Amino acid sequence: MAQRGIREFDAKRMLAETLKKYDPGFAYEGRIALVTPSTKKAELLAAYPWLKDQKLVAKPDQLFGKRGKHGLLCINTSFDDTWKWINERMNKKTKVGSTEGTLTHFLIEPFTQHSENDEWYVAMKTERETDTIYFSTKGGIFVEENWDKVKSLQIPLGADIEKLDLSPILQDTGDRKTETETFLKHLYRFFVEAHFTYLEINPFTFASSGIVPLDLVAKVDDTAQFICAKIWKDIEFPVAFGATLTKEEEYIKELDSGTGSSLKLTVLNPKGRIWTMVAGGGASVIYADTICDLGQAKEMANYGEYSGNPTTDETYEYAKTILDLMTREKDAKGKALLIGGGIANFTDVAKTFTGIIKALKEYKQKLIDNKIKIYVRRGGPNYKEGLANIKKLGDGLGVPVEVYGPETHMTKIVSLAIRSLQ
Repeated sequence: MAQRGIREFDAKRMLAETLKKYDPGFAYEGRIALVTPSTKKAELLAAYPWLKDQKLVAKPDQLFGKRGKHGLLCINTSFDDTWKWINERMNKKTKVGSTEGTLTHFLIEPFTQHSENDEWYVAMKTERETDTIYFSTKGGIFVEENWDKVKSLQIPLGADIEKLDLSPILQDTGDRKTETETFLKHLYRFFVEAHFTYLEINPFTFASSGIVPLDLVAKVDDTAQFICAKIWKDIEFPVAFGATLTKEEEYIKELDSGTGSSLKLTVLNPKGRIWTMVAGGGASVIYADTICDLGQAKEMANYGEYSGNPTTDETYEYAKTILDLMTREKDAKGKALLIGGGIANFTDVAKTFTGIIKALKEYKQKLIDNKIKIYVRRGGPNYKEGLANIKKLGDGLGVPVEVYGPETHMTKIVSLAIRSLQ
């Protein structure tokens, strides 16, 4: 599971659509509009005519919080003033805390008049064996200072939320208890159905039309993208504010978006001497942790995974991208490539290794020139054929290739690689 932050716009869009499906009488209207550098004023007004009829709120929608504390909220203004405020900041470098980035996406929604006493807090988080709901009637920008007022309730995975008693966390809700309990149950059902790993609304408040989420932060399990296609629709996984993707990271992201498999790549240190080509999201974490535990964090060049039974061609493109990055700068002491993974459930090891072997053959001379040593450990469907093929390749590749199967501990090749580089 990879937890990925999503835009507030997407989370609120999904919430509005889902609540209407659950309970038409308890609908959040979901009047929201996203403004990007390519947005045209006339087209925006045509798509969202309500923008002309009421006071508005605008804020950046780029995976960072505390926008009010950073002076990045436009509150209770007309559309013309809101549009002007956005355009004064669009594509401008801005510092948020210690991070500097460019503002490119803004969320507009109706202004909801309310008092600080009506700013309530709710968050939901997935953990190993339970989900946890956090709730407080003291929300808003000072929720952290009032964390002692936050109550929590653990929910066993798979439990029927309709049968659960939420009263232990609703003690301070007064005459709004029934309304709040209904909202939290609908929200938790949405949390589970849309495969969120974290969902925080701080604050939500009350209006004549019902409950209104004023500020929302969300992360989803990105491996559920195909399961959740109907509810997620054209969801975007933006990079963190201040971060930019390299050309290679963009390419792998594009490959990933067009397949039911998972292809991920983050370049950490282009000059690093330890490169990984790991099958599986869990395995990628384990390999990265092991490299760091053995004191080689500074030499870890990349982080990522290929999983979900990618095709031979997809694996070839993924492997080729990593080999290209790895062989751009020589190091007199050499480098190591870890082709690792656990024991696959349904990924065809022979098929994916065919793609990797094709890339290794293509980069044969560059591998030799860069003094690269290759360490392989894999198990799963057709692993014997896959390991035999890559071992046979090693005999004529001109670089050291050590091959291990499931009888060898998954991370054993990490220590072997590190020792070879010393």
